[in-house]
Amino acid sequence: MKILLIQHLNFINGSGGTEKICSFLANNFTLSGNTVEIATNQDITGKSMFALHKSVKVTNIFNPDTLQKGPLPIYNYQGKNPFLWLKFKVKKKKTKLYNKKFYTKIGGKDGLFKFNLSQRSRNWKTYIDELNPDLIITMSIGSLLEITYNNTYKFPIINSTNGRPDYDYTDILWYRSSIEMELLRHSYRHLTAIQVLFESYKAFLPETFKGKQISISNPVPQFSEEELVNHNISKEKYKIINIAALATDCKQQHIAIDVFANLCKKFKNWELHFWGVGNDLKFLNEKIQNLNLQDKIFLNGFTDNPISKLKESDIFLFPSKYEGFPLALTEAMSVGLPCIGFKTCSGVNELIKHNENGFLAEDRDELTIYLQRLMEDVKLRNDLGKNAHKAMIQFAPEKIQANWNLLLKSII
Repeated sequence: MKILLIQHLNFINGSGGTEKICSFLANNFTLSGNTVEIATNQDITGKSMFALHKSVKVTNIFNPDTLQKGPLPIYNYQGKNPFLWLKFKVKKKKTKLYNKKFYTKIGGKDGLFKFNLSQRSRNWKTYIDELNPDLIITMSIGSLLEITYNNTYKFPIINSTNGRPDYDYTDILWYRSSIEMELLRHSYRHLTAIQVLFESYKAFLPETFKGKQISISNPVPQFSEEELVNHNISKEKYKIINIAALATDCKQQHIAIDVFANLCKKFKNWELHFWGVGNDLKFLNEKIQNLNLQDKIFLNGFTDNPISKLKESDIFLFPSKYEGFPLALTEAMSVGLPCIGFKTCSGVNELIKHNENGFLAEDRDELTIYLQRLMEDVKLRNDLGKNAHKAMIQFAPEKIQANWNLLLKSII
């Protein structure tokens, strides 16, 4: 069977969860005897950040000749030269007048969105028809919209959902125009089936979806008892760890810093380590400096071996606001780390069972209380860590792939 996986953005050079799962599916479908191709549409050069089977082909359909319209950028002069100020003021007025006419002609911002989308979608149609796959798996609803806008296909399409479904088609988390949300919801009509990460997530699918729905979680690496974190070893330094993109609107590393700052004077041999890159590096670094905790809190950057960093640690602190199926959290649990997150965080509240394999906090105060309990009680860390490890066995990669194979068999 010829399977086409589509992640229209971020696959090349991307190191996030979606890229990881896309690579996992591609490799395992290949090992099951299928011909597999991954397609993206990015104005970038690079490669997959996750290892791919030698038979998996990656195609970037980006074409610089594809027409993508947009308003002219407006430049604000920052200098002090009065003549240049006047020159740029006149230019700014002309640019605004041009943009006003541009939007009137194309039908406003909604018209511009649909025009540019139609151009990209036309390219996808040409590429997909030439490839003629037996099955398409889109890695997001955004990818689904990219290939189906004004298009139809004769073969089945499955969407792999890497978050709570309503995050994909609403403006709950970030701004989406009303026309974009309408088109995203409409694109669900093209799906033969959809995979969600937890059974409870089915309740968040839109009414436009009429296909088959199945719950298949993400794969979690498995470890033997001998490979787990040994909490009984005495150390000079103990580590609290967080692995995530440095994006405080979602991952909320600033809360982890505040909570640890309240405890670090009492627990002098504990450190807080962050692994990850992102736009909020400067903000977090300044926060650490303002607290004068550079010798206690560390922004370590990207790691290509997160498992080794987890095994060196003692507690996983994960104060995210929202998640889908957080891979870093499941990996931490799998190696035997006790974990703490917020009770209101989707995904986190599915994986952490309060007082069984970790703690779910209502707010910052409870987060501080639970972190202190773990820092001062090695037996509690050991017991919760072992339970966390056992809870991840259900997500063994071979079980997840078997469920995917069953889904494909039921459709083809």
